Amino acid sequence: MNPERLLQCFLQLVQIDSPSFHEAKVAAWCQKELEACGCRVRIDDSSAQTGSDTGNLIAYMPARGRSGRLYFSAHMDTVSPGEGIRPQITDGVIRSAGDTVLGGDDKSGVAAIIEMVRTFDQTDLPHPELVILLSVAEECGLLGAAAIDGSDFAGEPCLVLDAEGPPGVVIIGAPYHHEFTARFIGRASHAGVKPEDGLSAIVLAARAISGMHLGRLDDMTTANIGTIQGGRANNVVADTCIVTGEFRSLKAKRLNEVQVQLAAAIQDAVATGGGDVEVDWTQAYPGFKVEASDPLVQLVLNEAQKLGLRAEARCTGGGSDANVLADKGLRPLVLGCGMTAVHSLKESLVVEDLENTARLAIACAVAYGDDI
Repeated sequence: MNPERLLQCFLQLVQIDSPSFHEAKVAAWCQKELEACGCRVRIDDSSAQTGSDTGNLIAYMPARGRSGRLYFSAHMDTVSPGEGIRPQITDGVIRSAGDTVLGGDDKSGVAAIIEMVRTFDQTDLPHPELVILLSVAEECGLLGAAAIDGSDFAGEPCLVLDAEGPPGVVIIGAPYHHEFTARFIGRASHAGVKPEDGLSAIVLAARAISGMHLGRLDDMTTANIGTIQGGRANNVVADTCIVTGEFRSLKAKRLNEVQVQLAAAIQDAVATGGGDVEVDWTQAYPGFKVEASDPLVQLVLNEAQKLGLRAEARCTGGGSDANVLADKGLRPLVLGCGMTAVHSLKESLVVEDLENTARLAIACAVAYGDDI
């Protein structure tokens, strides 16, 4: 592993603008670098589904001295404001100039993967066949990963380099995530002249929300109201009000229980107050959970410890491409990449964490065996 080459790779990547749906330039840059290392690279045809200006990048590096196949994944898009990033390094910490995000989410993962491939290309270290998945539009609902053709997936391990926290953190579970939109329908009237002729949809929505169990429901389940939109003017009893929300759980059964409670609160409000309601329930993405005793988890933890890193397996309340890839047939884990304060102007990345992310990726590939 070449620390200076890795650092320069990361600095170059973050200066290539790639907001969600505009990843073509960074995909072309990554394709060139991976092909220079002997990888076979293709861009899939997912752009028609995602609306991005490019497809997902998929690269294959032939095995050397190891059988089997190991996947590595990261995403190429960044959140806003993420154009014109000017990375700066002070006391071993990389930050933006303060007017944009840094883009460590997830170009720290992309850079670590590219450095891993470069290292294998220039050394005789053994490794299985490596498959690199660099997705688009992750930040907008995991759209790129959802559009990947998973017909060749057969339960192979996949290390997704896209978690907050230092290298050594291993995310072994992430929640099922569902969303809902409830459109409450009341009856309009003049609020000052004949309010009794009206039926406030906003009041109906308020009654429904007051009956919902929200916030942290248990150690693996949450629910939240995200937006409320209703009414036309202060002197009009509102005839419509739209409420949106989400709920998450690591267990599908618990998720279903939450939906039943939310639905009951909505229907009770309408039954009590009158009016009507239309509700749409959608799955944002599925969940996944791997046991801490799983051989792949133990391999990553062991290699992290060998590198002197603090190894820790834990679950998270957020989603990533791992959620979709698990549903498509891979066995993913999400690895900490050292990114902090992501999606904010205070985002930062310690150079040593970037280096250790790449070291851990290389170590896991070298240690991989068919029994994992």
